[in-house]
Amino acid sequence: MPGLSREFKEKLLQENARLTILIEAGGIAETVNAHGSPHLTLVHPTEIVVRKSNYICSRTLAVKADKASTDLSRDIIEKLKNPAQKVKITLTVEV
Repeated sequence: MPGLSREFKEKLLQENARLTILIEAGGIAETVNAHGSPHLTLVHPTEIVVRKSNYICSRTLAVKADKASTDLSRDIIEKLKNPAQKVKITLTVEV
């Protein structure tokens, strides 16, 4: 997963890592909380998936998320559907 620093990956690979994902679009913000795992590979070159389950593959960034895409607010989903919409995603990992 290019673009993620070595320090970020090292923290995310710890057993007690907690990941906060802040999605901001058009004045609306949504937060998703998830967990890291020592079993993550973090190697997919183009795709990132955050999962509610414990399933891990090369695309998995985090597991045990508190929201899936269907749990996001309809307001932010509408913003994300617009290809011209600027979106800011902030990933914060704590151990």
